[in-house]
Amino acid sequence: MNDMQLRQNIIEELDFEPGIDSRGIGVSVAGGVVTLSGHVPSYSQKVDAEKAVWRIKGVKALAQEIEVRLAESAKVNDDEIATRAARILAWSSSVPTDAIRVKVSRGWVTLTGTVDWHFQRFAAEAAVRRLSGIHGVINNVEIRQTLKSENVRDKIKEALRRHVDGETARIRIDVVPPGDVTLEGDVGDYEERRAIERAAWAVPGVRAVHDNLHIEWRAD
Repeated sequence: MNDMQLRQNIIEELDFEPGIDSRGIGVSVAGGVVTLSGHVPSYSQKVDAEKAVWRIKGVKALAQEIEVRLAESAKVNDDEIATRAARILAWSSSVPTDAIRVKVSRGWVTLTGTVDWHFQRFAAEAAVRRLSGIHGVINNVEIRQTLKSENVRDKIKEALRRHVDGETARIRIDVVPPGDVTLEGDVGDYEERRAIERAAWAVPGVRAVHDNLHIEWRAD
């Protein structure tokens, strides 16, 4: 697939997605690397636009440069956003009680605290990013270290064998205390890349995953 066709497929996908107002989004493609520019009326639409792009076959990498421009009627004071965020986190069954702290400044929500699992960290972000009136979410929630680095590496290899089809020996795994994981190697598509990243995050004690995996892409 060439860049022109890939760009057209992405534009059509953005137009097709009912939750995205794509009129203000610009799309450019060079060598399979996609750049999204322009603006959307909410942070959730910015996130959804990114997800829509990754669904398209042939996308090698993504530069996300979309700006959130809130309409006057959609603007919310920081204290109200903070109150809503704290309430929705308290309601979430996936987020440990009182584990997450919330700070809001100029519409940007910052999450801090410590949890045991990545899914709890992700659930906290997912819970607040749909709030109206926000410009973005900064997730600084940390994960407790529970395993030694060499055990983390072994656990990730086991997870890859369970969750990822194909030969996983080509994936290089580097673990630096206290639980920072770097993944390198070639993968066939974005779904395989995401599966490998999810497998790494599923291991207890992983505090950060640096995804340096390369998606093999060839123009038609």
